[in-house]
Amino acid sequence: MAWTEVIEPKSKLFDLKFKEAWHYRDLLSMWVKRDFTATYKQTILGPIWFFLQPLLMTIMFTIVFGKFAKLSTDGLPQVLFYLAGVTIWNYFSESFTKTANVFKDNASIFGKVYFPRIIMPLSIVTSNLVRFLIQFFLFIGFLCYYKFTGNPSVQPNLMILVTPFLLVIMAGFALGAGMIISSMTTKYRDLSFLLTFGVQLLMYATPVIYPINSLPEKYKIYVMANPIAPVVETFRYAFLGTGAFSWISLFYSFGAMIVLLFVGVFIFNKVEKNFMDTV
Repeated sequence: MAWTEVIEPKSKLFDLKFKEAWHYRDLLSMWVKRDFTATYKQTILGPIWFFLQPLLMTIMFTIVFGKFAKLSTDGLPQVLFYLAGVTIWNYFSESFTKTANVFKDNASIFGKVYFPRIIMPLSIVTSNLVRFLIQFFLFIGFLCYYKFTGNPSVQPNLMILVTPFLLVIMAGFALGAGMIISSMTTKYRDLSFLLTFGVQLLMYATPVIYPINSLPEKYKIYVMANPIAPVVETFRYAFLGTGAFSWISLFYSFGAMIVLLFVGVFIFNKVEKNFMDTV
């Protein structure tokens, strides 16, 4: 009789185990559904928070940075400018934050049953992709409103077609960075306290609330060295027609994502074998 399952003690450090993960695709689907039901299970507004979160952030940015600080939005409507940045940024930040806590938050499950551990980070970026799509349609609604009310500054273009590529880059960054932080927090719990603060700092180092073109030339190179910055700028350029778009910068982001993802997989595969001893 042939074995239905073979569990091997050794694995390659750079093995993402996609073939094995595909075998557990039903488990992946179950955890994606669990993320949705568990997050808003005991809330009054439920899934409405998917819309309220980006709207409240956009309103706050419009008041604080648009009205009070009077930061430039490249001539675009402030609400639309900030909503574009918030939409693409939220996908990264939510995926990264949850992936960074995957070992700590799921230690009880990991210690009881075997499954490819990569399933858990993959379920996080997948469930957040669905959340992104919901918020994306909200952004498209505002985009259509400003476009069809005759606002000449809003100029969507064919670069919209690269949106899936931008999401792949953001997902790769969230997976890679998240797996590195998650692996390190099994020994160094201080990182979990610094995580939220670090994500906020990274947002200010990314052109979410300001356009690259508004910065002095001597500072642009430092901001664009952040590999997430070209992704946000390209997203804004594709849908609004304004932004610092460059294929070179975009492929730089893609290359940095690949390197970070490989490092994350290496550390994740190394730590997952004995993390139960330290978590």
